[in-house]
Parts: sequence; structure tokens; C-alpha cells
Amino acid sequence: MQCRAIFEALAELQKKKIKSAFPEIMIPLVSTEAEIKIMKDLVINIAGEVQKQNKIKIEFMVGTMIELPRAAIKAKEIAKHAEFFSFGTNDLTQTTFGISRDDSGKFLNDYLDNKIFSIDPFISIDDGVADLVEIAVEKGKSQNKKLKLGICGEHGGDPKSIEFCSKAGVLILQLVYHLKTTELLYNTVS
Repeated sequence: MQCRAIFEALAELQKKKIKSAFPEIMIPLVSTEAEIKIMKDLVINIAGEVQKQNKIKIEFMVGTMIELPRAAIKAKEIAKHAEFFSFGTNDLTQTTFGISRDDSGKFLNDYLDNKIFSIDPFISIDDGVADLVEIAVEKGKSQNKKLKLGICGEHGGDPKSIEFCSKAGVLILQLVYHLKTTELLYNTVS
């Protein structure tokens, strides 16, 4: 499991007295409370094994990516076992619309031309996906006031999406694309 490798690397750094990172272990594609509970328990057990073997203390967080509509709707239950949510808005968009991002190029321009969509929902967060994010934020925070909230993906580089995230309380942007643009825009809306 990848988390074992992370914990073993942390143990090695601690042995060498090198300051290390604080890992946030993210469980993907969670849709039920049982899934995250089982996976979090597994992560905790593996951390315990590594700690015992190396006689050290490892600090970490476990959370999930909210990328399925059911996860957003059941966020209160999922938040019982999560210390953070990262909204995977690219996948949440795909699963909300039931369309593949990879295949959308074949028909998306027709949707835009015929005003079915006002903007490409893979570039700027759609209002239906935004509703799911708001539901998950509200339900998750009602269960866990300290729940950290982030967004992962292309939407983190879109000005409209960044403004929405700021208003919704999603304050951590995790992305690869548009880094300079995102820094400038997020500083503007913060």
C-alpha cells in the first residue's frame, strides 16, 4: 500500500533527524461511510506497524476526495472519518453529467453552440456541481467543524471557479495547471 511507503519514508527521515512533511493520506472514490472507515482504519493500522517497528511517532491526516455525487450528498456521514475533503471537480463534473471528459470533445461544442451549456463545465464549475460542493461543505462541516476543504484539478485555475470556492469556504487549491494565474486570482478574491 502506498501509505506504508510514505510512513516508512517519514521514519527514515526521523531517524536521520531531517524535518519532514506532514502527510495527508487521501482515499479516492469514496461513496459511503463504511468505505472511508475501513480504509482509514487500514491506514491507521499500517501507521501503527511502522511506528512500532521504528519506535517513532508519525503524525498524519486521512481524508477523501469528493468526486462522486453520492459522496457529496452523504458528506455528513463521510466526515465522521475524514479530516479533509478535496473536491475532485473534474471527476465530480463527469459523474454529475454522466459524460466522459475524454469523449466530450466530440459533442461539447454542439452543446455550447446550442446554449445547452453556457461554458465548458470542465473549465468552469457548473452550477449543479457547485450545488453538490456546497451541500458537501455544509454537511461535512456540520459533522466536523475542523474539516479542511480543498479543490483539486483544472477548476482551480478558473477565475469564476476560484471565486465560487472562496465563497463556499473551499480554501485550499491543489492543482498542476495555471499555477501563476491561480496565485494571482486567489490573492485577488481572498
